[in-house]
Amino acid sequence: MAFKTLLYEKKDGIGIITVNRPQVLNILDVEVFTELYHAFQMIEDDPDVRVAILTGTGEKAFIAGVDINYMHNKNSVDIEHFIAVARRTGDRIYTLSKPVIAAVNGLALGGGWEMAMACDLIIAASDARFGNPEITLGIVPGGGNMQRLCREIGMYRARELIFTGDIINADEVLAMGLVNKVVPRDQLMTEATELAQKLIGRGAVALAYAKKAMNSGAGMSLMSALDSDECFFARCFATEDQKEGMKAFLEKRKPVFKNR
Repeated sequence: MAFKTLLYEKKDGIGIITVNRPQVLNILDVEVFTELYHAFQMIEDDPDVRVAILTGTGEKAFIAGVDINYMHNKNSVDIEHFIAVARRTGDRIYTLSKPVIAAVNGLALGGGWEMAMACDLIIAASDARFGNPEITLGIVPGGGNMQRLCREIGMYRARELIFTGDIINADEVLAMGLVNKVVPRDQLMTEATELAQKLIGRGAVALAYAKKAMNSGAGMSLMSALDSDECFFARCFATEDQKEGMKAFLEKRKPVFKNR
């Protein structure tokens, strides 16, 4: 599939999606959201792709938010359609059966931070900056961070970020536990690729089960989530990968997973 706003590369089991609008700091509009949805759906449907990486083109921005020129004169009906498109894209990333790594190479603001937070793992360049500055525009975040931040860092810290709209640096975000690692800019894609390669060495079925269990469990009571974990654990024993993984352990060798 040809994209107008994205670059797509598939290499050694990794699908790399790059938002390619550096002239406007990779900001999001309906076309970008739609193309992101189709790109991640393509990855979902491609058995040769095991892990996805999302990043942005250029030195300044991962994704610096949503197109204000598009939004500023829209009415509520228009915006409801727009945010539905954005929500569908975020949900497609979040529910993908394969791990998604965000490689944040610069500004991750507003919808950009929300797209990163929809991913499973985040590697940030040391000069990356994060924030939800929507409050300074007279609006609130609409792509998930009002809820995701509360769940990840607690209500009080999340309120501070949303109420003030402050933009914070990568080390602050790391201290909050909202990124996995901060690395020098020139090592960002190397680190993301190495992490992706490590995940490719794990069983795809078990990874998909782990992702689904953890994502769905976040919205359950503890006891319901534990019940769900039991089901996913038992389900692993119907896979060839479980047999190979345990056999390899007993034989003191690396497993060769068939991802089924």
